[in-house]
Amino acid sequence: MIETPPLVDQYCHGVLRTELGLGTFEAQLVRSAGPPAAGTTLFDTQTGFAVRRWCPPLLGLEPHCAPARYLARRRELGVVETGRRLLRGAGVGAYLVDTGVPEDLTRPEELGRAGDARAFEVVRLEVLAEQAADTSGTVAAFLANLSGAVHHAAAAAVALGCGAAAARAAREAEPPGPGEVRGAAGRWLAGRARGGALRDPVLLRHLLWSAVASGLPLQLHTGGAGPEPLTGFVRATGGLGTRLVLLGTYPYQRQAARLAAAHPHVYADLGPDPARTGVRAAAVLAELLELAPFGKLLFSSGGRALPELHAVGALVFREALGRVLGGWVTEGAWSRRDADRVAGMLAAGNARRVYRLDERS
Repeated sequence: MIETPPLVDQYCHGVLRTELGLGTFEAQLVRSAGPPAAGTTLFDTQTGFAVRRWCPPLLGLEPHCAPARYLARRRELGVVETGRRLLRGAGVGAYLVDTGVPEDLTRPEELGRAGDARAFEVVRLEVLAEQAADTSGTVAAFLANLSGAVHHAAAAAVALGCGAAAARAAREAEPPGPGEVRGAAGRWLAGRARGGALRDPVLLRHLLWSAVASGLPLQLHTGGAGPEPLTGFVRATGGLGTRLVLLGTYPYQRQAARLAAAHPHVYADLGPDPARTGVRAAAVLAELLELAPFGKLLFSSGGRALPELHAVGALVFREALGRVLGGWVTEGAWSRRDADRVAGMLAAGNARRVYRLDERS
């Protein structure tokens, strides 16, 4: 058995506070999927099978029990107790919680209490821009308020984050000029009354470079195009002191690993690929370990809305890590001491160093 310390879940969201039926539970279970085929269920996915394998025992049921039985037990315990058992059964010691999603989810402090763990906030840049826009009457006021908001967030958060649209905007590696920023801000503010989300590439680049100037780690969602479009931005930010963490890289994990290997300030996220790939998690993890230095890889569950996703992300990761590193020990390729040391780095040590968690009270 490969030993790991309590995990640092370096990227996740809060959980829902409401009871869920079968349909609403499935909609959160596999968010990117459309409706299941007639006569089937979204439990018939690798994520669904992983939930049925790992979560029922935490609620006092046998592994692989039927979805209807599992959801009945969930309702019997209630949403608070269910969340408490699942989160505490995951073996997570600290959560880094992205608060930038529109759903009404638990805040970092609530998630930490439920999981009996420390919790820290990751602030989403687009949310700061939208809040500044809604409290500013002019372009000058908006840009001043946005600068203040980024500065204020950097004083309290452990990291800043952005969505895939901002990562796509980073194809233009250099920061935009002041005139470009003012023009883009004016156009966006004019349309903001209609409820438009921030999609302007100039403003998104401005946000990214504001985040770089803050010095906090910056979490970058790579989106469906993978991390390759970020290559220019990665090169341009080298040597500036800001660590970049690439999120959501599957199935482009090899590209992310190469960028992490090539650039001292770049790190690659290990999750939530294990939960999505289920029994194939060990193979996906081994690919990342083939290419990236072990000090550049960080665990996360990517859990959102369902505490099952936080739990499965952690438990599948730990099991996959044991299979990969334990196999190398059995083969004689690694010593047990080295395997335990690297497991500790991936599980928690790297995240503690990147986000300087041990410096925070």
